[in-house]
Amino acid sequence: MPPKTVINAAGRLVPLEINGQPVIPFKGVGKHKPEGRKYSPPIPACSDYPDDGNKVVSSLEDALRRCGLKDGMTISTHHHLRDGDLVSNKVFELASGMGVKDLVWFPSASFPCNDPLIKYLDDGTINRIEGSMNGPLGRYVSEGRMKGIAVLRSHGGRVQAIQDGEVRIDIAVLAAPTADSFGNAKGTGGSSACGVLGYAKADYIYASKVIVVTDNLVDLPCFPMEIEGNYVDFVVVVDKIGIPEKIVSGTTQITKSPDRLLIAELTASFLEKSGILKDGVTMQAGAGGTSLAIAVFVHHILKNKGWKSKFGFGGSTKYMVKMLEEGQMGVILDAQAFDLDAVKSIVNNSNHIPYSVFNAYNYHSKGNLTSMMDIMILGATEVDLNFNANVVTHSDGYLLHGIGGWQNCLHARNVILPVPLFRDRIPVIVDEVTTLCGPGELIDVIITERGIAINPLRQDLIESVKASGLLLKSLKELKDEAEKICGIPQKPQFEDDIVAAIKWVDGTVIDVVRKIKTM
Repeated sequence: MPPKTVINAAGRLVPLEINGQPVIPFKGVGKHKPEGRKYSPPIPACSDYPDDGNKVVSSLEDALRRCGLKDGMTISTHHHLRDGDLVSNKVFELASGMGVKDLVWFPSASFPCNDPLIKYLDDGTINRIEGSMNGPLGRYVSEGRMKGIAVLRSHGGRVQAIQDGEVRIDIAVLAAPTADSFGNAKGTGGSSACGVLGYAKADYIYASKVIVVTDNLVDLPCFPMEIEGNYVDFVVVVDKIGIPEKIVSGTTQITKSPDRLLIAELTASFLEKSGILKDGVTMQAGAGGTSLAIAVFVHHILKNKGWKSKFGFGGSTKYMVKMLEEGQMGVILDAQAFDLDAVKSIVNNSNHIPYSVFNAYNYHSKGNLTSMMDIMILGATEVDLNFNANVVTHSDGYLLHGIGGWQNCLHARNVILPVPLFRDRIPVIVDEVTTLCGPGELIDVIITERGIAINPLRQDLIESVKASGLLLKSLKELKDEAEKICGIPQKPQFEDDIVAAIKWVDGTVIDVVRKIKTM
């Protein structure tokens, strides 16, 4: 019998139950107030652990067995090894060999290297994924082939779910480029350095059992420690946790597309002419080609004006590092390194500070870093006429991306989405987004190569650039222009079956993804 459904505050039909567990429909931005106390894992006893502190065991399989791996458990991993990850797939390969079934994989993100996990979804080792999925994994879920319903959360939403006990991690398997025998670990050092381990904190604090996997065991103490050994049950030493050239995006490059470069230039110009970009500004931008180009233009403006950004929050790149080194940025707070320059900077620059998403993005905490940010540069797959945005599906309805920190970042003072008017001749601006990930009231400016649309809620921004010479248009004008060029795309067809739920930052359900109707 299908679960009961209701219309939530965003006007979306959502279920009251997912994977057999009750859920709360989205109530509106800032409307849901949590109750109760934070979840806590079982209380451990020092008498159960070696007096000499040596927690090294013979293999990952041995560690999983000692942790009591069994059917239905939730296994978490982090994504700092990115597309070079050699650990997360191994967990499920071993679980399949042990005959374990119906596991829940709870990654902080997935990458193409995780596509082989489809066979463990097929053989029943994995019941469902509660985390990002794209490419073949996204298609697999969109076609309704996964046994359970996927749950997609932002990075901060993932922390919230762990902390609140919505997701209870049985075993966290945390790859670490450097660790000691007690389980202290960090993201620098060794051949698999990834820079920081900003996504692992909630896992090691709240999981019932924690396994640290490393290929660089050092003498106690491993310092500075991002994972603290007194939360760790077992340490596993392997030959290799990651493929170095795939761990970080060493080929991260500024876009060469004339249209995308124009969007970047218009974005920087808007930031300057609106007065948002100023001395002491705080900012965050992504690592995509357009975002990198924006960072270069912004750096140039800061340098010419003699201004300095107070701090930047990363995902760090060499362009952010260059601002720090040349004096245009005071501090980088960093949850994830995107390239080799950023990894080196974390080691060498005391003002490049590891900063976990546990501290930065958790909406159920006593303050949030993103609300302190002046400038937030984000992307989107679709934007609709009400400024609502989508980042997980494309207009064809297939799951394409995870949410990442995108939803959390919407709470910044000025949220700007530089997007092309169309991609592959598919308009980006639509009447209504296929999947709602972020409410339009939190999105301030849409910048395209053919004009800039400012949310009518931001009359202050409209006034600030009224005489700037920038080409201002409504979203309706931009949508009509795109459709004159590309035509009106055919809307995807869906069945009734829900294949994924989209959580908002407070743990409520903002939308769902339904099974694609195939011919």
